[in-house]
Parts: sequence; structure tokens; C-alpha cells
Amino acid sequence: METIDITGGVPVGQAARTTPTAGAEGRRKKRRREGRGRPVDPVALEDVRALLGDEPRRRDLLIEHLHKIQDHHRAISAAHLNALAEEMRLAPAEVFEVATFYHHFDVVKEDEAAPPAVTVRVCDGLPCEMAGARSLLALLRQSGYGDGVRVITAPCVGRCDTAPVAVVNQNPIDHATVAAVDAALESQALTARVPEYIGLDAYTAAGGYGLLQACVKGERSADDVIATMESAGLRGLGGAGFPAGRKWKIVRSEPAPRLMAVNIDEGEPGTFKDRYYLERDPHRFLEGMLVAAWAVGIDAIYVYLRDEYAAARRILTDEIAALQARAPVALPPIHLRRGAGAYICGEESAMIESIEGKKGMPRLRPPYVAQVGVFGRPTLEHNMETLLWVRDIVEKGAEWFSSQGRNGRKGLRSFSVSGRVAKPGVHLAPAGITIRELIDEYAGGMLPGQTFYGYFPGGASGGILPASMGDIPLDFDTLNQYGCFIGSAAIIVLSDKDSAKSAALNMLRFFREESCGQCTPCRVGTAKAVALMERDEWDEPLLNDLSTVMMDASICGLGQAAPNPYLCVYKYFPHEVQ
Repeated sequence: METIDITGGVPVGQAARTTPTAGAEGRRKKRRREGRGRPVDPVALEDVRALLGDEPRRRDLLIEHLHKIQDHHRAISAAHLNALAEEMRLAPAEVFEVATFYHHFDVVKEDEAAPPAVTVRVCDGLPCEMAGARSLLALLRQSGYGDGVRVITAPCVGRCDTAPVAVVNQNPIDHATVAAVDAALESQALTARVPEYIGLDAYTAAGGYGLLQACVKGERSADDVIATMESAGLRGLGGAGFPAGRKWKIVRSEPAPRLMAVNIDEGEPGTFKDRYYLERDPHRFLEGMLVAAWAVGIDAIYVYLRDEYAAARRILTDEIAALQARAPVALPPIHLRRGAGAYICGEESAMIESIEGKKGMPRLRPPYVAQVGVFGRPTLEHNMETLLWVRDIVEKGAEWFSSQGRNGRKGLRSFSVSGRVAKPGVHLAPAGITIRELIDEYAGGMLPGQTFYGYFPGGASGGILPASMGDIPLDFDTLNQYGCFIGSAAIIVLSDKDSAKSAALNMLRFFREESCGQCTPCRVGTAKAVALMERDEWDEPLLNDLSTVMMDASICGLGQAAPNPYLCVYKYFPHEVQ
């Protein structure tokens, strides 16, 4: 059996087989000395070496190293790309294609100037658009900040409950106004503010990590813990809804070494629950993650966090380090990986590609990630909120969790609620609650003077339903017959002041920008759909034909679900397109 380097992901035997011979290495160095290809700038090379320090030069760390250059220089020059390729022993084309794939890397060509020192990003996601983001963007662009500031749009930044949102470098401005942005620029408030949260000491004092210790000491068996998870009926809360306990059992049956990938690339417009919990109680998630790793027999953990969550990244960096320094039990290696602005990396196989330092493009399946995941090893992939529930379920029992729910459904759900409600935010409610109940009992009702008109039950891809269908239980499988789904429970509420047609167009523009481009049905289909929807009159036969091609032939869920918004407009809001 091959020996696996699980921190780098390269089979040791394979690495030995693919190492160039001494003669081939000599010829490669000679070609470089003779100037074949782009010459390496010695100044840029020394700069890259200084920025990387003692960090390994492994291929899977390419995105992490690109972030180091981007953070330091505000951009990545051609010279730095070439120098990084030299330092990591990669082809310059490999480095270039990865750097240009992700939105948050500013790759500057030789004849281009570096971007300004400060970037103001205005979120143009639907909740922010409904809250006046377009007007805010126009006013900021008219403010005359000068050459030192650029104002651009950004896709959903995961703060929909405080719309509209602007981000000044890495500092998010909630309920943004021109005055608030001006104040941030004047005070040079360019980094994310870390909110108060439950740190390691407070969490441990309240009994935290007691469950993990009991598991490791043998007071609980892996079989019993997995059985409890199965009985509770907890399903994956990233959107797919696969039973968590069954997933543990499947991956545990695969040959070691087994890895874990935690998906916190929360990019679905309208979703912000993962950020909410991370910024308040990070160790509850970390303990659940470690219990799952213990039960399944995981050798290393990779936590993938979206780049927009700078405060959460600081929290996880500090708290993982504190936990490792005062580990209550022996811990597997935990690697925190930083996304770079790509919604597609919320898809599990695209996330795995990104963890490996590549472009975040979905893989064809089978094989599934449970068998062939990170670095080709069996991988337990989970959403952050799914793991957040592990401690409560195991400590309180499966019946405690499964006894929650309404309308015949079981469990609890964290609903990210935004739009025209009085109290937007994350609302923990019984699975199976209806949108009317959620609005009235948890979200404070509709905003004054606004009447409930429609809702997105599952973010951009979950479709749109009218208020007349506001009594459907919200849970996995309850919306499928209507051409919708709950996904990650991102609820965006529309009022009579809104247009479902305009909302659908906003979502299709998002899909167009976020398509990874790998498959033609999605790459071309989303762009074509936007062009058709921007016309005064929609061409229903052509849009229907387009939706059939996208849903049947796209590689992943982005292209398959992208038509849902406009199909729902035709089905449930026909008066808007007649």
C-alpha cells in the first residue's frame, strides 16, 4: 500500500516515480538560464521568498501563497506570478490560470497600473439591491474619492440581514451609507472588526470539549455516536440534505487514510447563518467537527472558509491555534484554507479542487468524494452548521432533536431571513414551519406599509413562490413538487413593492458572473438567459428551451438550478411577463 502524505496529498511512491531524473533537471535549469520563456525578475523572486518565509512550497498551497502576495501588494503582478511559479516549481501558466480564476486576486499585466490602495465594494445581491444598493453605488462613484479609492460591485457578501452592505478593503459596513463609508475611509478602518464571541476558556468552563474527551477515552463508542446521529435524522445543512449519520458510516467504511473537508464557502445569495454562528460560538462547531473526525477515523481536516469572512477567519485562526496549544486530547492536523471569491466553490468537489490549490471547477461524478475526495482520499465533507449540531444531539439524545418540528417534519433549522421583514437575521425555528409563521413569529412581521408578495425559499437557486403559497412546510423535499427547494434555508421575502421578474434577473446576473465556465450549457446558458431577460418582453419558448439544456447538460448544480428563478416567474407570477 502506498504511503500517503496527507498534509500535501501526494502519494510518496508516486512522487518518487514522477521526480525528474538528474539529467532532465539539469536540462530544465539550463533552459531557464538561457532565458527560455519569461525571465524571472530577481527582485520579485526575493520578495516572494520573503513573503512565503518557511511555508512549504507544496502545490496545494498555491492559493494561500497568492493571498500572501495579494495582501501585501494589493495586487499580483506578472513578475510576482512568474517568481511564484519559479519558487514553487510550477509552470507559469498553472499559476496564472489559478490566479485569474478567483475574483479576489487582482492580476496586473505588465502594461497596467496597480489598483488603488483602497477598494470599496458595494454588494449587489438581491437583499442589498432591495435596500438601495444601486443608489448607494451611484452616490459613492460620484463622491470624487480620487485615484486612491476605487468603487466596484461585489456579489453577495453574506450580510444580507444588514443590507445594504459596502466593504472597505476587508471592513464590512452594515446598513451602509455614503457617510458611513466616508467615515471608514477617513479613519482608515480597512480591516474587519472581530465581534465578541465565546472563546476557548469560556467554552471549556461551560463544559465544552467534555464530549470529545469522553469519546476519546472510550466512554462513548463510535458505533453508538453514529447511531445517535442516524436516529436524530440530521441532514446536511449546506443544502444537499444528505443524512449526516449515514455519511459518517459510508466514509468510515472506506480505507484509511481518510480526510475531512468542512465547507464554509457560504456564497448562496441570502445565506449568512454560518458566519452568524462562527462569529459567536466557534468552538461548538470545532468540537462537533472533532467528534465527527474521531467517529469516522479522520487523519487530517481541511476547513475551507470564504474570503469575504475576514472576521471569522481571524477568529478561527486564533481559536484553532489556542485549541492546538491546549489540546484536551490528541488532535488530527487542522488546516484552515482561505477561499478567494468564487461561489462555485460552495459545490463540494469544486471546493476540494480549491483546497488542492487549483481552479474551483466541479468534478464529474462518480466517483463521489466519499471515495475519492481531497488528494484522492476518502473524504467526509460537511457544512459548518451540520457539525455545529453534533454536540447537542449526542449529549441530549436523538429524540431531543427529532422531536422538534412542525407539520410532520423533524428537527430544527437555522433560517437566514432577509428582505422586507421587520427583523431580518438568523432565526432558529422548527423544521417544517411555513413562511407565514416564520415571518409572523420570528421575523417581526412585514415592514410597515408593505404586504407579503413572494419569497425565495432557498436562496438564488431555490426558486420563487408567491404569497398565496405561503403555507407550505419549509424543509427538505417539501418544495420539490413546486419546482423549488429549501437548500441552505436562505429566505428572501418580497413585498408588493418588489417585482419577481426583477428579482429573477438579479439572480441570473449572479449566476452568469459566478459560472466557472467549465461546461458550455452553464457558461453560455446563463449569459444568454440574462440577455433574454433584459429585454422588455421575455421570449418564453426560447427561455424554456434554454432551461432544458442547462438543467439536463450542466455538470453541477449551478447550471442545473440557474433557470429556477425565471421558470417560477412564468409559473407563479405570469402577470409580470404577459
